[in-house]
Amino acid sequence: MKFTAPAAASLHELAPQSANLRAHWLAWGGAGGPDAGTVLYRSGLPHGLLNGVLSVRGRPVEEAAAEAEQRLSGVPWRWWIGPDSDPGVADALAGRGYARIGSMPVMAARLDEVPEPPLPPGLTVERVNTPESLADYVDGYASSFGIGTDMRDAVVAAEAGLRTDLGRLVRLVGRVDGRAVATSAVLVGNGVAGLYWIGTDPAHRRRGIGTALTAAAMAVGREEGMSVCTLQASSQGEPVYRRLGFVPVSEVVLYSPPTVS
Repeated sequence: MKFTAPAAASLHELAPQSANLRAHWLAWGGAGGPDAGTVLYRSGLPHGLLNGVLSVRGRPVEEAAAEAEQRLSGVPWRWWIGPDSDPGVADALAGRGYARIGSMPVMAARLDEVPEPPLPPGLTVERVNTPESLADYVDGYASSFGIGTDMRDAVVAAEAGLRTDLGRLVRLVGRVDGRAVATSAVLVGNGVAGLYWIGTDPAHRRRGIGTALTAAAMAVGREEGMSVCTLQASSQGEPVYRRLGFVPVSEVVLYSPPTVS
């Protein structure tokens, strides 16, 4: 399947970056397309990152919140507020008892020249293309994203069943001495390359592994014909991304519903 949206030319084109973010999470269990009035996804897995509301546009927040609370009942979930959400959503959620749990800068970089940092000793980076390497891929990001051993097999199954109609997904796994210790992923769609699941096992951090996996993902985006890549940065990752040429262009804020910790 080809994804034919024209390639974004500017780091400050936020619409394609927001659309890529929506597409990435909708692949985990969203119904319909990424442009509905309320965009939400439900993987069914007991992890707050894997269920949530991505945007609300053109409808009352109270109405959208009531719908979301019903459709996402029974799983932990988050409400994302980004540049594509209507103004006033944060205030409306706060009034309903939602708690602000954090924010992440949206960062973007051009892909005219992709950095090529040296690989740390013993590190190899490969594409995920077999069931065995998909399981290793999940193992590679599990500790970074709070995926416990009790969830591991279910997350592997969910990864294997992600929707494929919303973009082209390329997964990368970094290995040291054959063991998966780091990951990154690229979703090519909506005119940009979105970078996700960038993580390194805590025992292997501060060795340049995360930098290498990020640069490898950027290279995939360039190979796929994109001019801009985008991501949402954690506080740990932001310095790494700045060194690779990323700059902040917006922000996403996460809220937790009143009944979910």
